[in-house]
Amino acid sequence: MSPLDRYNGDVLSAGWNAPRKPVSTPMTLERDLVVEDATTGFCGAVQRWENGLVLLEDRRGKVRAFELGAGFLVDGKPVTLQAPVRASAKRATRTASGSVATPGGETAKVALPSRIYVEGRHDAELVERIWGDDLRHVGVVVEFLGGIDDLAAVVAEFAPGPGRRLGVLADHLVPGSKETRIAQAVERGKHGKFVRVLGHPYVDVWQAVKPERVGLKRWPDIPRDVEWKAGICEVLKLPHADQADIARAWQAILGRVRSWNDIERPLLTCVEELIDFVTADHIPTDT
Repeated sequence: MSPLDRYNGDVLSAGWNAPRKPVSTPMTLERDLVVEDATTGFCGAVQRWENGLVLLEDRRGKVRAFELGAGFLVDGKPVTLQAPVRASAKRATRTASGSVATPGGETAKVALPSRIYVEGRHDAELVERIWGDDLRHVGVVVEFLGGIDDLAAVVAEFAPGPGRRLGVLADHLVPGSKETRIAQAVERGKHGKFVRVLGHPYVDVWQAVKPERVGLKRWPDIPRDVEWKAGICEVLKLPHADQADIARAWQAILGRVRSWNDIERPLLTCVEELIDFVTADHIPTDT
C-alpha cells in the first residue's frame, strides 16, 4: 500500500473525527513578556499581575486586563499563563515590620521583665499584625491598656527600674490634651527615667492604615456630631449599627494590612522607638 494512500488505516477507528487542537504550553509570567489574547487579538507586554488577572499594555499605551489561564499566544504558539510562585509560599525572609526573619524559626524565649502597654484594643491588634514576630523574637510582652486614665496606677504597680522598663503607646496623643498631661506627669514621676510614653496623632488608629489600602485617597473628615468610626463605616459602606458591626469593620480594614508599608510613618516611628527603649538594657555588649 502506498504511504500516500489517503485511505491507509481504519477511518472508522475511535477519535478519527476528533478536532486536533494545538497543545497549550504552560508559561510563567514575567514583566515585558509580549502576549496576544487569542480571542480578541489584543497584543501587549505584561505590566503586572494580581488577583488572577494579567495587565497587558500595547504599543499605543492602552492597558487591558485578562484572566490568567489558557487562550493566549506567545510567538504565535498557544500558552497557558500562570503567575510565578508567590514569595510568601517560600520561607519568609522578612517579618511584617521589615526585619530580617530568623532562619529556620527559633525556640520560645523567656519574656523580658520589660513590657509595652498599648492603649486601645484595635491599636494592640495592629501592633501584633506588624510587630508580633519581632516582639516574640526579643521576648517583649505587649499588655492591653484600657485607657490612659489608668496609666499612673499601672506604672506604680509595675514599678519600672533598671532592666525593667515600661513603654506605652497611647491613642491620639496630641499637644495640650488631657492625655498628654497624664503622660508628662508619669514621665516626671519617680519611675520616669524608665518609662517612655509615645502616641500617634490620629483620631483613631484606623487612620494609621494608609487610606489607599481601603480604596480611599484620604481619610475623610467626619463631622463632630457623628461618632468617628460610624462615619468612616458610612463612607466605606460598611454596617455600623452596633459595636459588633464596628468590630467587623475594623477586622475588614486590618485584613488589608500586610506589612509596615501599609502603615503611616508616625505610628511606625512610635512603635520602633518603644521597642528600642524597652530592650535597651538587654542588648548584648561585646566583651
